[in-house]
Amino acid sequence: MPPLPHPADTQPQDDGTAAFRMSDPARFPMPPVLHQRADFLAAARARRQGMPGFLLQARRRDDDGPARIGFTCSKKIGNAVARNRAKRRLREVARLGLQGLGQPGWDYVLVGRPEATIARDFAELRADFARAMDKIHR
Repeated sequence: MPPLPHPADTQPQDDGTAAFRMSDPARFPMPPVLHQRADFLAAARARRQGMPGFLLQARRRDDDGPARIGFTCSKKIGNAVARNRAKRRLREVARLGLQGLGQPGWDYVLVGRPEATIARDFAELRADFARAMDKIHR
């Protein structure tokens, strides 16, 4: 029996799910992500904009570096599976929208809302993000 080829050596086959992918991740890379608690607390003290699917917190930093993003979902969202699903949805919204809507030198934090972040239609989440960014920067 011949050895099986290594997965990296095989060509991906289109199984029909390619039509459901939002976009090529290489075209919209993930922006820098916040990790320090102090950055989250500073954003919580600054501007905030509530939307049906999430809460957006934003603050202007002292430098003109790239826009950074953070995500948080409390236990009010649900168990770990629900929290992770909510964060995945928020990460994708930010990945697709922050490149065109974010401004250099700003930190943004997306806070998930119980039931709404998971249940809301993804297109509506993206529209919410665009409206929230517009309101924050007015």
